[in-house]
Amino acid sequence: MIDEIRKDAEQRMQKCVAAFGQALRKLRTGRASPTLLEHLQVEYYGTNVPLSQVSNVAVEDARTLAVTPWEKGMVAVIEKAIINSNLGLTPRSAGTVIRVPLPPLTEERRRDLAKLVRQEAEQGRVSVRNVRRDALNDLREALKEKMINEDQERQAHQQVQDLTDRFVAEIERLSDEKQKEIMEF
Repeated sequence: MIDEIRKDAEQRMQKCVAAFGQALRKLRTGRASPTLLEHLQVEYYGTNVPLSQVSNVAVEDARTLAVTPWEKGMVAVIEKAIINSNLGLTPRSAGTVIRVPLPPLTEERRRDLAKLVRQEAEQGRVSVRNVRRDALNDLREALKEKMINEDQERQAHQQVQDLTDRFVAEIERLSDEKQKEIMEF
């Protein structure tokens, strides 16, 4: 019983950290990364599909992404999707290759992005704590129904707290790395 609650909490906390990592990958840091365009959807024969299913996205140099559509007719559609993405990017097509130069970030924009990273980190910590709350409620319920005794509940409570501390520390580490990356020139 206790192991099931602990394992469930651990899996859910891992998902919280993974979701935080995904949110961080979407933030533009001034350095070219294919994950920047990963979430873009393009219209392909009447259906919205991820950009990665209709093209190849590669890093050309430190500040340029190269998007190579698998069909020549997709060039204009992909350009439009990048322009409408609100990422502040201006694609330039050269035949069948779309180059997406990343403009350097201003100091003000870097601070705004760092602030956004801190907000995302707080949301990640809150979601991990919500998982902890659910696990502790499950433990209390098991104690009420006499499925476990008080010593087991106390020990399991400490295990869940240790899990929470570990995953919150992981979120902090990821947040600090991203903020350091953003503030680099």
